Amino acid sequence: MSKLYVFAIGGTGARVLKSLTFLLASGVDCNADEIVPIIIDPDAANGDVNKTTKILHSYQNIRSKLSFDNHTKNKFFRTLIGSLNQNFRIEIQNSDQEFRSFIGYNSMDRNNQALTSLLFSQQNLEADMEVGFKGNPNMGSVVLNQFQNSKDFNDFAANFGQNDRIFIVSSIFGGTGASGFPLLLKNLREASPSIPNSALLKAAPIGAISVLPYFGVENKEKATVDKATFISKTKAALRYYQHGVNNSLNTMYYIGEEPKNNYEHNEGSTGQQNNAHFIELASALAIVDFANESNYTSAVIKEFGIANNSQDITFSDLHNQTKYQIFKPLTQYYFKYLYLDQKLRKNFDAKYAATIGIDSSFLNTPFYKDLTAFNERFWEWLDEMATNKRGFKPFTLKKKTEDILSSVEGIGIKDGGFMRPKNYERFIAKLNKSLEEDNPSKEKESRFMENFYLATDKLVKEK
Repeated sequence: MSKLYVFAIGGTGARVLKSLTFLLASGVDCNADEIVPIIIDPDAANGDVNKTTKILHSYQNIRSKLSFDNHTKNKFFRTLIGSLNQNFRIEIQNSDQEFRSFIGYNSMDRNNQALTSLLFSQQNLEADMEVGFKGNPNMGSVVLNQFQNSKDFNDFAANFGQNDRIFIVSSIFGGTGASGFPLLLKNLREASPSIPNSALLKAAPIGAISVLPYFGVENKEKATVDKATFISKTKAALRYYQHGVNNSLNTMYYIGEEPKNNYEHNEGSTGQQNNAHFIELASALAIVDFANESNYTSAVIKEFGIANNSQDITFSDLHNQTKYQIFKPLTQYYFKYLYLDQKLRKNFDAKYAATIGIDSSFLNTPFYKDLTAFNERFWEWLDEMATNKRGFKPFTLKKKTEDILSSVEGIGIKDGGFMRPKNYERFIAKLNKSLEEDNPSKEKESRFMENFYLATDKLVKEK
């Protein structure tokens, strides 16, 4: 069993992790027996972090009811997502106070106070760290340097195995990600002998993605986060990464976008809930790319690009490698979502439903309720990416449409002549046909998911 530990640092890290979860749910191939997400963010109430945590829990609940063996063809939720603890987070001790108190400023002698005041502004010293570092990596580097001593980090190290790998997600233009990434990497590559499995950590394959600016924030009087500083911070960090970070990695990924959208200014807490962006989906694909590597060398640098400079990206605007990777899985899951949302309750008498036992009582099970909640977050994710700038809109995103096979943007369907479907009849026919591969000895949840995977697989390949 090989595990891929994914450290998601800050709000950007959490949003990339959310995209990864939806990709895995749709069946994107990922060469890891288990993905273990670990979120690092001192802002316990961060809206983006909490939303991602709920999505991860729903995924785990759904996955726990499904069984997979050598005969299983279903790829929906196939990858196991584990957890370090209940909330997937490494707790940052004593970060819920002013920075001044954290560093013991008042107990310093006069000379040390003077030196500290040169390194940190008055605004830094008075900053309440309960909502993070507000774009100040100089503060974050001091506070986050302690996570190596936490119980959570020790638990991670104790569970780290011979064939396990590590991937780190962070932004380069904020506070938490920009400071947390180099510190985490240093603590892994220079792991203290007192840390369990320190030799394995030092030698482990490690990949990382650094997300450059891809959005702005609205101007606000006395704002603690200023988008005007994003580029200068990025340039300074890139110079440091070039000499002090990249050579410690097996693979380093870079991605960014000219900011075309300003998000509402929020210092953190529950108010920080940025809309999903294509950059986060592409960043999640870097995790998949690293997982699918078979030979890890050192200091390989990769970047991401699209084929056509479209402001509303469809599958046709992607390079072939990316398109082949996500077109079929996302389209299958999109079709499944539409059928479950629009038609399932009206077709309990269909052959597939009667055979498997899909009825109103099944829809009231914890499994199906978790699936419904997860599916609604999936639709929300697609909708947010479609309306963001730059947008990613591979589907029409119309729930009440009968001709669902024409709802994939930029991709024409094969003409079926007089049999060309304009409703869900062909979908139901595929569901009924897929019963030929049904295994009655399996649990109802697994038979249900397998049947929908096989049916959507045939729909996409055929049309």
